[in-house]
Amino acid sequence: MSRQALLASRTLTPAGFEPGRCVVIDAGRIDAIVPAADCPRDAERHELDGDLLPGFIDLQVNGGGGVLFNDDPTVEGIAAIAAAHRAFGTTALLPTLISDDLDVVARAIDAVRAAIARKVPGVIGIHLEGPFLNAARKGIHDASKFGNLDKAAVALLSSLGAGCTLVTLAPERAPPGATHALAGRGVIVAAGHTDGSYEEISAALQEGVSGFTHLFNAMSQFGSRAPGAVGAALDHRDAWCGIIVDGHHVHPAALRVALAAKGPERLALVTDAMPTVGSERRSFSLGGVTIVAEDGRCTAPDGTLAGSDLDMAQAVRNAERLMRIDYATAARMASAAPARALGIHCERGEIRAGLAADLVLMDARKHAVQTWSAGEPQLASATR
Repeated sequence: MSRQALLASRTLTPAGFEPGRCVVIDAGRIDAIVPAADCPRDAERHELDGDLLPGFIDLQVNGGGGVLFNDDPTVEGIAAIAAAHRAFGTTALLPTLISDDLDVVARAIDAVRAAIARKVPGVIGIHLEGPFLNAARKGIHDASKFGNLDKAAVALLSSLGAGCTLVTLAPERAPPGATHALAGRGVIVAAGHTDGSYEEISAALQEGVSGFTHLFNAMSQFGSRAPGAVGAALDHRDAWCGIIVDGHHVHPAALRVALAAKGPERLALVTDAMPTVGSERRSFSLGGVTIVAEDGRCTAPDGTLAGSDLDMAQAVRNAERLMRIDYATAARMASAAPARALGIHCERGEIRAGLAADLVLMDARKHAVQTWSAGEPQLASATR
């Protein structure tokens, strides 16, 4: 790959949006960020009309491009999902497996390991959302798939051996020592689909839980005398939270309360996307239940929300509007914040020298025009 020099209308650096900057890419990494006048002559120069942002990082992607990860836990399925989301500016993601039998979990882990080995663009690990959840807060998950987090399960969940593993569990359902064992094996543990009390969740945060999956949704709510999981998430400053900003999962006022409590550094935009994203499909089957996407919502026949029909570029636009924040802050909640949640902020998530050249060019409407994955350009051709 030749050395490249990208000169966008504006570049989002840690200092904010800066005009007249030259981003130099070499061997898949950002080599330097210099004034346009100092752009190296030996680099292939690209003049770009739009805003150059860090590529988006999505912690929770159930599907895309017509593919549901649970139904197609293969390298090919993962590649199709990643390609669909790349068209919306997502350059790194965790394919997410909804609660399923442990043999499906094992196949999903094997497929992600193979995808990373084959360097499928954008695949940086796996998110296992269940099956160790609380049936009282199951949401769309099939409670018949739920099980006990024993030693064999801990070994399976921590067996990827490459990239990041994020596991969502209900801490109150985990046996003593299990959460600590997962964290000790390098797994990032999040509380989700939990009916745990404030005290139970607070204790779990001391034992290895570091964050929360889709804050406010599928968890014990905040009350004046029983703060619940939501209260623990908002109260514990160091814990990160994923949040679905689609205008359906969380009320705008609740979004703004979360932002005030956590700050943008600890609040990561996630899509919780289903196969409809990047596809003409408007319905799909999930565990034998027909899910329909309409007006930006994915719902079961009984009205239960079933993931989302959200892409990350739309999540950024929604965050700017609903949370009343500036564009740069919203973009960082889709890049720097999830990178910190995964502990990979020294590798990606910002436009900074030394980091991976994962980038997205946004047009005046704040839609993705082009992405770069490890410096390799990819055209965006989104289907909605």
